[in-house]
Amino acid sequence: MSFAELDAASRRVAQGFADLGVRAGDRVALWLPNTPAWLTCLFACARLGAIALATNTRFRGAEMEDILGRSGAKVLVYWPAFRAIDFSSIVRDLHADATGTLNAVIAYTEPGDPPPPARIGDVPVHIYDTLAARSERDTDAATPDTACLLFTTSGTTKAPKFVLHTQRSIMQHALDVAHAFGYARPHTVGLGVLPFCGTYGFSTALAPLTIAAPLLVEPTFDAERVAALIVHERVTNTNLTGSMIAQLLAAAPARGEPFSALRLCGCGTGCADVIGPAAERGLRVAGVYGSSEVQALFSHHDALAGPLAERALGGGWPASPLAQVRVRNIDTGELAGHGESGELEIRAPSMLAAYFGDVEATRAAITEDGYFRTGDLGHTLADGRFIFHARMGDVLRLSGFLVSPVQIEAVLAEHPSVAACHVVGVDNGEATRPYAFVTRRDGAVFDEPTLIEYARNRMARYKVPVRVVCVDAFPMVQSANAIKVQKARLREMALALAAGNEDRGANPAQPS
Repeated sequence: MSFAELDAASRRVAQGFADLGVRAGDRVALWLPNTPAWLTCLFACARLGAIALATNTRFRGAEMEDILGRSGAKVLVYWPAFRAIDFSSIVRDLHADATGTLNAVIAYTEPGDPPPPARIGDVPVHIYDTLAARSERDTDAATPDTACLLFTTSGTTKAPKFVLHTQRSIMQHALDVAHAFGYARPHTVGLGVLPFCGTYGFSTALAPLTIAAPLLVEPTFDAERVAALIVHERVTNTNLTGSMIAQLLAAAPARGEPFSALRLCGCGTGCADVIGPAAERGLRVAGVYGSSEVQALFSHHDALAGPLAERALGGGWPASPLAQVRVRNIDTGELAGHGESGELEIRAPSMLAAYFGDVEATRAAITEDGYFRTGDLGHTLADGRFIFHARMGDVLRLSGFLVSPVQIEAVLAEHPSVAACHVVGVDNGEATRPYAFVTRRDGAVFDEPTLIEYARNRMARYKVPVRVVCVDAFPMVQSANAIKVQKARLREMALALAAGNEDRGANPAQPS
């Protein structure tokens, strides 16, 4: 699809949306996987001054009722046959309160798909291709400060917040990412396989488009197919999760450097686990940082300079030269100096405009001088970088000191028997104690007393884990942006260990 075709298609779909009653400020829920149609609908909404609601295809009944009901979406765009899941039945079973504002449902189809229903309840179903065949709309309601996109936060609460961005924040950030991440260099080919419904996949897609570089769009992640695409299409830039990178390395030929065309592969969760093996295969990987509120790819480390352990950290240099990052001491409320840990606060062109429909949450999240309170623990460096440690909820207070679990994890991960490590805290009523869960390197022997002694020789005593437990795999959870380690499940396992007072060295039931 050429850029001219994308432009024309967005004008036709904009006219189709307008014919269905979509006006400036209305919400259009995009319940689609990665397809060119996702981007066409986004740009169509922008032309009307409407707001695209990025909706995860993994959402089901209860989640869709909440998202559609609270957003007041006027139109829902979906792919009824995606992955052979009966999405039409999910929509049909939604409570009337959630669909009361819907004027229409739009069904995206591909060749071979069964025909979608003509109606879902009282709501008519329109075919996407029919809308895309309208005449091109020649008017444009877009302005830089027009709201254009809602992300849903990936928290565990029943009611995630809606993060509202304007056209200015979206486009300026895409330009900043294009230049900071090297998309603006000649012969760029981007790859968008992370879901567009999350800020990580969205920023990955928009950066190449912003500077007129081609983008390969994949609706699902299949390691062998994606590995072949990277090789055959000479992909130069993409961003993935650690688990995706591990699968790519496993799917690639056993010898050589098959991904030599890749200039940079940004990595969010799980970067520390794969950056070493990736480097051995010539794959340039660097840790990145972002959130729905400041957008993904907010910053990254240098993929070629510095120790691997440092490159794997979240944080780095902000993509925008106008971005400002500071740290506030959690205990005193005072601003902290370089190297001092505290809550990261960010002011940047990529910032959210507000939490849609939630004045109180917006007021609580933004300081009086315009910084976003991230809820993340980290520190700044004198060279302009910052380092992300952990979410504030994951930070441990041990013996009166704030300790990022990353500090303990990094020490244990240096032991030759440990492949990866995650640490959680358990409050025994008197104090919080750290518990470590590790996976074992191939062929290595796990010995808990040895690892505890290893930690004791390298850290202050209050940081040494009470238990080090070997698991076959960490429990994982899928969010819109990535597959993440389920720390809540690890805490449950640690609580069970604390309550049962198992003998040191025991190995509990493996997580599913």
